[in-house]
Amino acid sequence: MAEAAAARTRAVGFLYPGYSAEDDYPRLERILGEAGASVRLPLVHTDIGEDAHRVDALLEMGSAKRLAAKVEEVKAQEIDAVVWACTSASFVFGWDGAHEQVRELSAVAGLPASSTSFAFAGAVQALRAERVAIAATYPEDVAELFTAFLKAAGSEVVSMRGSGIITAAEVGTWGEEEVLALARGGDHPDAQAVLLPDTALHTAAYIPALEAELGKPVLTANQVTVWKGLGLLDEQVSCPALGKLFT
Repeated sequence: MAEAAAARTRAVGFLYPGYSAEDDYPRLERILGEAGASVRLPLVHTDIGEDAHRVDALLEMGSAKRLAAKVEEVKAQEIDAVVWACTSASFVFGWDGAHEQVRELSAVAGLPASSTSFAFAGAVQALRAERVAIAATYPEDVAELFTAFLKAAGSEVVSMRGSGIITAAEVGTWGEEEVLALARGGDHPDAQAVLLPDTALHTAAYIPALEAELGKPVLTANQVTVWKGLGLLDEQVSCPALGKLFT
């Protein structure tokens, strides 16, 4: 039994809202595996209710009952930590509310927990980027809440650009050209990193191209979510294919 336990590959479980860019996670697991990491990244979909980047809908999407409803399902994957893989439905609660959301998730799961919003805050600090730019898919009023969250984490946001996209389903249809255009449009000469805060956005395959295009670190939602999950396991992986954050 002890030998079997020692041989088990460690895992981070992700609670992911709905269906849009969830295929980034097996892609990220594969990229990390090619870099020598031995970790599983199982994902379980939560019921999102209304698919809308609107404050009331996001508060319901990230409610304790919706997350708790899927905890046992993700724990069945023999995970060692769990992450709420959603940016907007975590930062929408504010700095204190997002902490409470994670505390409740950890208590229900009986495991270390975090969320994508805290992943962004931690990734910015890990890169020692004092000034950042936000290139968001969201409407500007929602993107402003992410700006406030980052400021509470100690970051200086030198520019913020929203795109006015209401649904995650639409964001999930974007390809490399749209993602590159989003990043270019949201960059700022004073920014030391550019943040793309939406787990509905496919980015796992595009990070080297994004950083080459902008000439600076680019942090994307699914990338930082997995980085944070590895951190909960005290796993450090050098993986240039996932950008400056992983080197």
